[in-house]
Amino acid sequence: MPPVVPPFLIGLIVAPLAKRVLKPLMRGVVTTSVGLVMEVKKAAQEAGENIHDLAVEVAAEMVAAQIASGDDQRPTADAASNGEKEAASSGEKDEARTPKIRATVGAAKA
Repeated sequence: MPPVVPPFLIGLIVAPLAKRVLKPLMRGVVTTSVGLVMEVKKAAQEAGENIHDLAVEVAAEMVAAQIASGDDQRPTADAASNGEKEAASSGEKDEARTPKIRATVGAAKA
């Protein structure tokens, strides 16, 4: 019959060896993970900037095409919008309205 070795003695022998092997391994995994996350963030930010730039270029081309074709659809000075007609008919003052500012969750994280 083989000798019986208590499990805690095996743990006392294996624990220091595992620490020496697993600590550098885990450090490498964490370092690689952090580097990968930073690269993904950078790539996502660049992609967002490229999409924004593309949208601005397309909008500029659309405005240039409208101006070139003479289809500029800006209202004339004597034409009033529905809101202005209603305000004038109800006797309200013609004061410039300020837009309402909406608070968003991400606004504080800039």
